[in-house]
Amino acid sequence: MTNKETVKDKDITPSDSSNNGVNNANFVEETKQELAKVVWPSRQQLLSESVAVILMVALVASLIYLVDKVFGWAAGKVF
Repeated sequence: MTNKETVKDKDITPSDSSNNGVNNANFVEETKQELAKVVWPSRQQLLSESVAVILMVALVASLIYLVDKVFGWAAGKVF
């Protein structure tokens, strides 16, 4: 392969076109190994962070609502 040739110029064919080279049993095993590495949050941490997210969403939604009402009121006064 010369320097000017690219991968696109080569004739690349998958070894097994039915599953595109994916071994399902190997995939499941590797997925289990990766999930074993995950550090799952505790129940208390999950609840506290969920409450924090819900409160922030409510706060931002309220702020957007108020800004919308102010601009609506101002537009009503101008037009």
